[in-house]
Amino acid sequence: MRTSAGSFMRSPSAPLVSAAAWLLALLCLGQAGWARGSPLPGAGRRLPACLLASAALVAAANESLAQLQGLGTLGFECTLEEVDLEDITKNQINTIKACIPEASENGNCQVLEKADFDETKCLKGISEDLKLYKGEFRSFSNQKILDAIDQMMQALNINSASVPQPASNTGLPSFNDRLRLCSVLQAFLIRAMTINRMMNYLNSPENSS
Repeated sequence: MRTSAGSFMRSPSAPLVSAAAWLLALLCLGQAGWARGSPLPGAGRRLPACLLASAALVAAANESLAQLQGLGTLGFECTLEEVDLEDITKNQINTIKACIPEASENGNCQVLEKADFDETKCLKGISEDLKLYKGEFRSFSNQKILDAIDQMMQALNINSASVPQPASNTGLPSFNDRLRLCSVLQAFLIRAMTINRMMNYLNSPENSS
């Protein structure tokens, strides 16, 4: 984020990516050729509870960000323009890798054939994201998002026994802690929107059997 001197301060603990890259992935999911095509194998198993839970996930992330920005306790503006997004899921299977076609080098969305889409793999990526973010938000003590994640995990029948445990929280959060909270929360909002869009696709009428 920008400091008063005009330089940028970044959280050092996990890979950082630009907001544009995340938003491009979200856009690609909406533009993918299979999103309006014929039913996928196995897509007749509709997931209405997951769709409702994914919408609650987006709402919880939006509300948490609005509350954080309204309180003014961070000491800086928590916006996409001020921070880079911290991808805590980069080194594992995740929603982006499992559900969305990779962007080409020139920034366009690649065409994904319906036959290439693996619903099981996609749901696995979503599940791994939820478990990792649950462990992360435990350390931030964000109960609103934790409840929404629990609701989504229950809808997907995810075993939460393997959710990472947070490190013990001691004292007031440092500047780097507050910066990381903003970065992770912004990244989680985009990931929640991606999950919600995926659930909308799996529940769409053209994919019912």
